[in-house]
Order: sequence, then structure tokens, then C-alpha cells
Amino acid sequence: MFYTSTRDKSVRVTASEAITKGISSDGGLFVPTEIPKISEDFIKELIPLSYIERAKKVLSLYLTDFTADEISYCVEGAYKQGKFSSDKVSPLYKLADGEYVLELWRGPTCAFKDMALQLLPYLLTTASNKTLKDTEIVILVATSGDTGKAALEGFKDVPNTKILVFYPVDGVSPMQKLQMTTQEGKNVSVCAIEGNFDDAQSGVKAIFTDKDIEKKFKENGLAFSSANSINWGRLVPQIVYYVSAYCDMVENGAIALGDEINIVVPTGNFGNILAAYYAKQMGIPVKTLICASNANNVLTDFLKTGTYDKNRSFYCTASPSMDILISSNLERLLFHLCGENDSLVKDWMQKLNSDGKYTVTDDVFAQVKSLFAAGYCDDTATKETIAEIFGGKNYLCDTHTAVALNVYKNYKSETGDNTPAVIASTANPYKFSASVLSAVSDNITAENEFEMVDELFAKSGEPVPPQLGALKGKSPRFTNVCKKQDMKQVVFDMLGI
Repeated sequence: MFYTSTRDKSVRVTASEAITKGISSDGGLFVPTEIPKISEDFIKELIPLSYIERAKKVLSLYLTDFTADEISYCVEGAYKQGKFSSDKVSPLYKLADGEYVLELWRGPTCAFKDMALQLLPYLLTTASNKTLKDTEIVILVATSGDTGKAALEGFKDVPNTKILVFYPVDGVSPMQKLQMTTQEGKNVSVCAIEGNFDDAQSGVKAIFTDKDIEKKFKENGLAFSSANSINWGRLVPQIVYYVSAYCDMVENGAIALGDEINIVVPTGNFGNILAAYYAKQMGIPVKTLICASNANNVLTDFLKTGTYDKNRSFYCTASPSMDILISSNLERLLFHLCGENDSLVKDWMQKLNSDGKYTVTDDVFAQVKSLFAAGYCDDTATKETIAEIFGGKNYLCDTHTAVALNVYKNYKSETGDNTPAVIASTANPYKFSASVLSAVSDNITAENEFEMVDELFAKSGEPVPPQLGALKGKSPRFTNVCKKQDMKQVVFDMLGI
């Protein structure tokens, strides 16, 4: 299998090249030239297998230049026993008949990003041995909260790599900030930027495609790669957990093999729901992909109108990992839906850059409407949903999962569609203790983050993940704050070049 660029379909690279490069030199994103198809018999073979064995089989369809032994090494290293708090890795929790929460936050940083970022370092180092011998890989990351910590933890002290994470100084939760700024490891660095996630993301993409920086890196035996979902190596592991979730739905009797499911995803950068789209295109019986947004509802508006318009107010919300107005992974979807018309995709992306908006063709929009439903909710509705689910079903969820649950409730009410649903749960509630506590308690006496953790535990009885509890009293290692235009110099300073 080969990969091409969303902005130049003449590009042909292997999976290893796509993963090590992270982004195409033309600014486009790598996508497979064809989406592999799986049969009902293939799914049937997966059902009795462990998550690790399912992952090996699904990944082998996309990573065709990796040997079976290399894929086994990567997958077993990423998901080995003890790394995740559930033997199922991403277990399903039955919330109600036909409603199953897919808990994707059982990994070392308590966020769904672990599902990919525990695997990516293995994929990247294996791939770079094929394509970039004697070169040190520099991982650049823009984060709205969860990706940063998950990437730092995944790449911590990985030989022949360095990682630098940029995050919006006022755009993450206190727990997310503490997770990143206290990160251990000799090859890691963290810097806040003045601005929001979109500023960080556009700054990183500009550095990736800067020819002068590329020349300087080659002179110093360095090469960029990314741990954001613009990197195919970040996205492909996410396809696995939707395939696995379908297998679990069959295995636990929620559906029969061949029955359709709906998938509900809280998403800002469109990567998590795009992985569900790929699973559907492969052959997993998915009826509707339901996209859930917070008050930064740029995706909801696009999926309902066909016009993507980032010219709007930006909100810092209780679900900060979704506080995004430029959803990078949407570019991949558009490339597939417009018949791989790279010039059309390039034109849309140029309009987004120059005018802040674009409108897709009627044909593409018709396909979008047939695949996706969308909705959003504000912070008030998010907190009401947390309280409702906790009070009525004794299940404590974080703010992002609450957005998904709220949007799904409204979708069912509006459509009457009772197809069994998998709802992606993206973070442990203790990562957003202040917001979750204020949703379930009227009498808060806590004055700091860890007092809120203690109060939330007293109220809910939900165990505090030890990796979050252990942050209490730790002093930050990284306190730098820079302007967007200074990000390039921050990279040079970290590398000493």
C-alpha cells in the first residue's frame, strides 16, 4: 500500500515514509491510495482475539512495508500488560440498553491520545530505521491539552528522538498543564504560547514546511516528524479501536454480526471521528457518524451547511481539548469525498488560509450529509449532562464525553434512531476536576486542583488514577512562554543549533 498527499496526488510514499515525514512537503496530509476492505468473515475472526491481536491484524492492512515481526514488536510494546488499567485496553461500559461508552482513557496519561501515542514511538523508530538511518528525529507537537502529555510520555527517553510540545498558555486545564510542565525525560521540552491551539497548530505546520529550516536540519543530521494526528502514524492506531469496539459489541451480545451501529465522537481536530470513518469505509457496519462539538461549533456548522467558516468567536470552554477552529483532519475526508481532486482540496485550503472560509461542492456536501450527523452543546448543557448521567446512572464522565452524550441524546430525540451506539469517551474525569466537581456538587469548599480531586472522590467514589494523584506537590520543569512568531527560535534553542 502507498500513500499520497491531499494536495498532490502524484506523490507516492510508503507507510514508513509517511510516518517519518509526518506531513507532505506541499503542506498536504498523507492518506492511503486505497482503503483496505474487510469482510464479515474477517471481523468474525477478530471477535475472540485480544486487543493486541486485533491491532496486529488491522494495522497489517495499512503498514504493508512493516514485517509481521515488526508489527508484533510495535503493538506488544505499546499495549503490554500494565500500561493500561483494563485488560481490554479500551473497554466498553454499558450505560443503557443500546448505549455503550468506549473508554479510551485507560492509558498512562488518562486520555484517548494514549491509544495512538503509546504505539507511535514504536512505529516511528521502526519506520525511521528503514528511511532515515543516522538521523535524529525531532517531534514537534501542538496540543490543546491531551496530545501533549501523551506524546511526551510516549517519546520520553526514546533513543534518537527529541520532542518539543507547544500549548496555549490559557487554553488547557490545570491538570493538563501540570502533566506537561512536570514531564520527566532527557529528550523532552515544553513551551506555552500566547494564543490558542490554532495558533500553535499553524505555527508548527509552518515550521514543518519551511525550506530554510529543512536545509538547516539536514546539515545537522536532523529531521522533523509530528505526533499530532496530521501524522498518519497517529491516526491509523485509532482505526483499530473502532474495529475492536464493533467486535466487542458482537461478543457481548449487544448486536449480531452484520448489524449496524452508530458511533458518537466528541472532536475538535476531526481526527478521532475520521478514524471511525475509515473503519466504516473498510467494512465495519456503521450507520451514522455523529460529530459532537462544544461552543466552538465550526464542525457542526460545516457538516450541516457545507461551508467551513473559522471567522467566529473563539471560546475557552470546559472541554478545552475541543477548543479548535481549524480542524486539520477534515482535509483528508474532503480528499476522499471529492474523488481525490487535489487541486480542489488545495484551493479550499488556500481559501481557508486567506479568507477563513470555503464552501464545498454540492456533490461533496451530499456525501457529507449521508455519512454524518452533527450537534453541539455549551458549558451549561455539558455540566447538566455530567450531573444527569452521574445522578441517574451512577457514571462519572469528563466534560468531553458529556458533550458527546448530550449531542447523542438530542440526536435520538430529533431522529428517533435507536440503532445501538458506541460513544467515544476521551478522558478521565479527574483531568477536569473543577468542571466535573461543579457539575455534581453544590457545596464546593476546595480552593485548589488537588483539593478538588479529593472532593470529587469523596462525592463520587470514583478512584483517582495514581498517575494524576502523584502530581500533587510536583514543581514544573518547563515555564517558558513565547509568542507565535518566536516558535522557530524556541525549536532552535532546544536543539542548540
